Amino acid sequence: MVWRPFYFGRIVVDPKNDQRLFKMGYSMIVSDDGGKSFANAAQGSHGDWHDIWINPTNPKHIVGGDDGGLWYSYDGGNKWWKANNLPVSQFYHVSTDDRDPYQVYGGLQDNSSWVGDQEYPGGITNNRWENLYGGDGFWAFSDPADSNYAYVEYQGGHIARVNRKTLEGRDIQPKSPTAEKLRWNWNAPIHLSPNDRGAIYIGAQYLFRSGDHGVTWDRISPDLTTNDPVRQRQEQSGGITVDNSAAEMNTTIYSISESPRAPGQIWVGTDDGKVQLTRDGGSHWADVTRNLKLPAGNWISWVEASRFDPAVAYVTVDRHTVGDMNPYVLRTADYGRNWQRLLGPGSGAVRGYAHVVKEDRVNSNILFVGTELGLFASLDRGRSWAQFKPTGYPDVAVRDLALQDREDDLVLATHGRGIWVVDDITPLRALDPATLDANAVLIPGRPIEQRIHGNGGWAEGAASYAGENPPSGASITYYQKARHVIGRMKLEVLDAAGKVVDEIPAAKRKGLNRVNWSMRTKPPTVPPAAALAAASAFGQRILPGHYTVRLTKSGEVTTAPLDVTLDKRATFTLADRQAQYAAAERVKGLFARMSRLVGEINAVRVGAEGVQGPPAIRADAEQISSKADDIRKELVATKEGGAITGEERLREHVDDIFGAINSVETRPTTYQLARVGTLDAQLAAVEARFAAFKSGDLARFNSQLEGAGLKPLTLANVQFDEEQARGGRVQTLARGLIGTRYYGSIAALEERGEKD
Repeated sequence: MVWRPFYFGRIVVDPKNDQRLFKMGYSMIVSDDGGKSFANAAQGSHGDWHDIWINPTNPKHIVGGDDGGLWYSYDGGNKWWKANNLPVSQFYHVSTDDRDPYQVYGGLQDNSSWVGDQEYPGGITNNRWENLYGGDGFWAFSDPADSNYAYVEYQGGHIARVNRKTLEGRDIQPKSPTAEKLRWNWNAPIHLSPNDRGAIYIGAQYLFRSGDHGVTWDRISPDLTTNDPVRQRQEQSGGITVDNSAAEMNTTIYSISESPRAPGQIWVGTDDGKVQLTRDGGSHWADVTRNLKLPAGNWISWVEASRFDPAVAYVTVDRHTVGDMNPYVLRTADYGRNWQRLLGPGSGAVRGYAHVVKEDRVNSNILFVGTELGLFASLDRGRSWAQFKPTGYPDVAVRDLALQDREDDLVLATHGRGIWVVDDITPLRALDPATLDANAVLIPGRPIEQRIHGNGGWAEGAASYAGENPPSGASITYYQKARHVIGRMKLEVLDAAGKVVDEIPAAKRKGLNRVNWSMRTKPPTVPPAAALAAASAFGQRILPGHYTVRLTKSGEVTTAPLDVTLDKRATFTLADRQAQYAAAERVKGLFARMSRLVGEINAVRVGAEGVQGPPAIRADAEQISSKADDIRKELVATKEGGAITGEERLREHVDDIFGAINSVETRPTTYQLARVGTLDAQLAAVEARFAAFKSGDLARFNSQLEGAGLKPLTLANVQFDEEQARGGRVQTLARGLIGTRYYGSIAALEERGEKD
């Protein structure tokens, strides 16, 4: 009954029955006799209950919160449903592997260690995340020596090596060979050696190293903490009830970083303010704490060895437990003998005490700092800072950062809003003083990989959460010194021959702008009909190759290269893609011919229906309209009543083969190419029939009209609704424009036909 009262001691009484009460605890319990007896009321829930709300008008309806999230009950607490649509997970740490697409690893507060997809067709739903271990999750890494295994940890330094296939976890925590107690922090650090793919470090009050995946460990340091006995009285704590869960452990190692430039050079930070350095694999240690020149009460929350210079390292210092909420970040360039303070009191641009600092892998001037209130970046090695604040990103604690080197993505572990991924940070490396002083300038990014569009995911409704995938197109980044206000701003993509292949709406705000190009050709011009032509809603994707982006702003022009490549996972070749592209273009040509033909047919129909004259001429006009419509019915579906009528004509068959060719980006099959040839021949036959109609029945009727002094029917003023003729576009459906309405001119149609 009385257990961890500081953590969960709340009692809630039913608003309509004062004999029914709920007691929060590891498992919530309920009494129906005023507290004389209790029963479990949290079957199937996570545990560690903190609070509930009981609907005052319907006590069967209860909403509660425990360490696993938010829960709903509709039967008074017998059964519970979890709210899986809230992205409020609390990550301590994050890492990535080198799979393609890469996966993200991390540990959650009281919710185990997990690995999930960075991208997945249909979105990254909860079921794309896999539980690896138990307890409070902290550090989690893919084993760089064998990706079939992962290192994971729960509170108190309980590290395991988990088989990714069987999910069997082997406890590999170092044990003391004597009666001495090892002091493990609640968030005990694990560190993978950047120099030895088989080596791993873990810290208690001593630093341990294993070169055989945790089968054996070497203690490579003395006690690196203050070893202050006053801070080691956890077993004496408690008062009314004893509480010693490992969260109270102090005088422990909290952060480890081996230099990528100097094997065996290791930095260590402790939770009682120590910064220690060894340059010989642990044989000798130097305590450089005094050189930080900070007052007492420090917690070294992060140490980071530079990727570029073995003499350089960074530390973040957390002083919030002594009431100092300022961010502290320091840098040394001489192995800790002297330290430069990059952040501290008065750092107005950066808010919140600091958790982590990371150095960019390419540009040593770029630094990232995660604080209790967000992510901040510096482009000039800490002289100035700016907050990362995209649309929708909250002020939330950033506890860890991971740089995915292959993709140049920055991955954030937030403590309250889950995992965030900043796609492609390469443009930041181009923001030098000259760029920042330009009115507008395009910034080259990484080569764009045309990722294969796979099928996956399923509709799960509003009760499930789905994380966003990376953009499927090409991200184009540019910088503006000031917001664009007056005049047109144009963003174009040119092919290797200098021909404009697309124009993209340009964002106009000040600073960095990023827009997405679909990398698709224009959709085919599809003749209108009563049925939906869904496959032709989009054009095929452009071919890989060299492109140029051109930005025109107030008469100034800036360009940047844009290289498009095949998906690295592709089993097809560039020649296969070229064959697929050519086949799709041929089908678009069929659509263009068909659209022109239907436009001419409808011009005859509309013109004939508008003929005024003697009854005999009007009767002949009806015959002309009917004959023209008979030809139209060979081309397009005409049964009204909905977008999916089941009626199939030549247009619908062409749409089907267009979708089949574009369903995968490889060489079309033999039967697909044969089908295109068959449809081409069928269209040619209808074109011949209409040509015969024009030279025969239509010509004779026009002579009849001229003999009666009436204006003959012509095709010169055929009007064409290009928006509707796309066929199957969502906005067309939304406006209900499935039918036979035409705007524009036949000249535009002819021009489009030539392009296609």
